[in-house]
Amino acid sequence: MKIHLSSVFVDDQDKALRFYTDVLGFVKKTEVPLGEDRWLTVVSPEAPDGTELLLEPDGHPAVKPYKEALVKDGIPATSFAVDDVPAEFDRLRGLGVRFTQKPLRMGQVTTAVLDDTCGNLIQIVHSE
Repeated sequence: MKIHLSSVFVDDQDKALRFYTDVLGFVKKTEVPLGEDRWLTVVSPEAPDGTELLLEPDGHPAVKPYKEALVKDGIPATSFAVDDVPAEFDRLRGLGVRFTQKPLRMGQVTTAVLDDTCGNLIQIVHSE
């Protein structure tokens, strides 16, 4: 068994697609119209047939309070692996990304947390 799909709830699919592709560097994999919304996924360019990230609309009444509680408590909605957290932190800050946690080394793991502009905190991580 392996993870095929994961999702992040977003407040605007167009804005999310721009952020996750133009800023974070993912590529669009699937876009299927579903009424007002879309089944919209992105993947890593390094693994185009790997795990897809669904940019899921946050319209369900339970989602917004959930997202707000996570952000208030500083809890990332998901985590993405990178090769070098400080370098990625610098690259993303240069693109105007706001971080809520600067790179932090904890033993063999380094993390940083960013705001995805769509209502979520996202952690970037590298494990040695």
